[in-house]
Amino acid sequence: MWWFLRIISSFVFLLTVILSIPISFDVGGRDSGLAYSLSLFCFYFLYSTAKLVTPENSRIRWTLTKLLQSFQWVLIPGLLIWSLHNFAVDANSTDWVSRTIGGLGSHKHATWTDWFFGNGGLIESVSLGGWDKTLRYSSPIFQLAEGFCTLLVIQAAGQISRWLVNRGRSDTWILILLILSASIIASAVYFLWRVALFPSINNVDATLIGVTVTSAVFLCAIGIGTGRGNPVESSLLFAYVVLCVYQIFTDYVQSPEAQAAAEEQAASQPEFPPLPPIIMASYSTLLHLFSLLPSAVYSSLSFLYAAFQTIAPSVMISLVYRLIVFYCATRIIPAIRESGARALMQEPSLDDSDEANRLLGFLSWFSPSILIAVYTSLLLQHFSTSNSEEGWTLRHGDAGGNVWRWVNVAATMGLYAIELYLGNDDTDGGLVSHWKTD
Repeated sequence: MWWFLRIISSFVFLLTVILSIPISFDVGGRDSGLAYSLSLFCFYFLYSTAKLVTPENSRIRWTLTKLLQSFQWVLIPGLLIWSLHNFAVDANSTDWVSRTIGGLGSHKHATWTDWFFGNGGLIESVSLGGWDKTLRYSSPIFQLAEGFCTLLVIQAAGQISRWLVNRGRSDTWILILLILSASIIASAVYFLWRVALFPSINNVDATLIGVTVTSAVFLCAIGIGTGRGNPVESSLLFAYVVLCVYQIFTDYVQSPEAQAAAEEQAASQPEFPPLPPIIMASYSTLLHLFSLLPSAVYSSLSFLYAAFQTIAPSVMISLVYRLIVFYCATRIIPAIRESGARALMQEPSLDDSDEANRLLGFLSWFSPSILIAVYTSLLLQHFSTSNSEEGWTLRHGDAGGNVWRWVNVAATMGLYAIELYLGNDDTDGGLVSHWKTD
């Protein structure tokens, strides 16, 4: 029962962070979003540090952690209100430019205390400016960490697939894994074909894509041919390379040309219902039932929809992917390596004989703070100002960072090539060799 409550609590925390941080940026502006994310980062950093330095079974740790866990549900909305009250700017005013560019010189302080601690003072400017610069310069690190964690997941998936094949009924598992690998490769080839149709690709981009895809296919063939890899690893590596290439050249939104072509095609088609009548009738009934809900529930659903609309699709996809690979790298892989799937619900430990597991366990202790930093960094990549009535938006900014995406692709394939070169032909798989097969 406790594990279910932990899952629900983690989901609510994740949903709260995903919705509240873009709301602070969208409503209050850049300073408000930075202040809110920085305060959340500091709180969860102190929370993780308190759990880490106190003894595991002490009453002090239990009391402190339970108190902070209960306090966070009041603190998160309180910090959001505080940041919007103290740092929000009017979209129609010129104060946005003065706060962004003017710095300390644009504020007049009567006393040294106000100059140091007041609104627009030294503490505020240094903390927000330092947090902004830290997130900006940490984006390449997050990108490279994504590739490294993805490579760990790919290797773990390959070793688990070897264990499944060798444990019995190998023909069945071989057929299932081959179908899975073929499906992954076919999906990746489809998105690669879509990338080839993008109008923004020039000769240099086409050359880079060709070299990258050729290198990935070459590595996959070497891994399968030498026996140091397998189809599962090769398909996942190829899919990740295609994913990186796709993210470089698109923001998961249609180009103006594609939108115009879709509208023209839709206008030329006759008026037919999109689904069969029985499904459309059920859909109309469902909409009618939703309209009968209490106004509070309907307003809550409308609020959730509006909050998700502030987030760019690429931000959400990148965040979900990084969460999955980070969680797999820090919790699932070390747990399976040590004692199987039963260790998934245990807290990560620093008392580990493996240095890699110890490092991953240390990072998992500060996972809430890392999540906030990674998410804020992704949002800042899409934050842009404009002369419209809104003043700023989180959906149209130039994400940039394409150079580091290419570096990440090259580094991931380079590490995989080194792994193939230094690996051996042992098919038992050190990750799962301790599992019983009888």
